[in-house]
Amino acid sequence: MPHIPFPDDLVALQREQIRTYRALALQPALHTAALRRELIRLSCLISAHPYWEQRGWSTAGRVELRRTAEKGLAGAMQETGLGARSA
Repeated sequence: MPHIPFPDDLVALQREQIRTYRALALQPALHTAALRRELIRLSCLISAHPYWEQRGWSTAGRVELRRTAEKGLAGAMQETGLGARSA
């Protein structure tokens, strides 16, 4: 099955969800309600995106979306030097 590229706005939502998950992982147990609410909001936006109506929702599609978004995040982090590790 040929891959149809994801719309930029859908990839941006997934990237924001990944960033929010990472921020939540770094937070202490307190004061996480706002981040959890943001994750729910982003999940709803991703799930209700018109792309899924056209292509059909699938677990494989969601995995591919996440991989696409992760690649973009890794590239952005390398470009800004945030992904560099000190030796």
